[in-house]
Amino acid sequence: MSSEKIALVTGANKGIGFETARQLAEKGVKVYMGARDKGRGEAAASALKSQGLDVEFMWLDMTKRPLFHAAKTLLETQHGRLDILVNNAAIQIEDPTWSQNTTTTVSPHVLQETFDVNFFGLVELTNILLPLIAKSKAGRIVNLTSILGSLTLHDTPSSPIYSTKTFAYNASKAALNMYTIHLAYTLKDTPIRVNSAHPGWVKTDMGTDAAPMSVEDGAKTTVDLALAGEDSPHGRYIHLGKELPW
Repeated sequence: MSSEKIALVTGANKGIGFETARQLAEKGVKVYMGARDKGRGEAAASALKSQGLDVEFMWLDMTKRPLFHAAKTLLETQHGRLDILVNNAAIQIEDPTWSQNTTTTVSPHVLQETFDVNFFGLVELTNILLPLIAKSKAGRIVNLTSILGSLTLHDTPSSPIYSTKTFAYNASKAALNMYTIHLAYTLKDTPIRVNSAHPGWVKTDMGTDAAPMSVEDGAKTTVDLALAGEDSPHGRYIHLGKELPW
């Protein structure tokens, strides 16, 4: 069994996921880079390997449940545990501009597809891998959520997200926040720490070029929570070290 920390980052072929994998690997963590597109995932892993970083591609489509069990088998066989799980993979398919209130127009198909990736698949993958995380001396689970999952801020007229009512995406992140709270309670008497991380508005395909934050800064919250010590937050909603309201 290896002594280095072992991490799995989902949706790691680009954007915040890729940068999270890079930053973790730079800190000595062996990172499995999950991606649904084999070609893009292998290319992303090759790019980091060329920098001398210890990463591996892992085929992980959040809608293909058999791959979850394959991931567990590989990690268990190779390492016997998982120290860090970063649930980063997510989609927003209802409005590319984020400008529409989709509450009454979103289709059942879009709602279902969004939750399949952003919530249902994430919960199932986490539960499948949890026995391996329990074998870590200090397991860390980081759920990449968004400030758009905050019920409090959505109901506060003066908040910066008050008018952003992209319903399927926002609802999936609110559900993910609830999962964080429930899972944290379940694990409260263990060394495992689980938190929701809001990366910020980041320049990615989803965030667009209008975003004020770099991808490097967008990964900082996740990396800090993934590597935090014994006194780290547990069951919290964090952005750059500060708590957000649920």
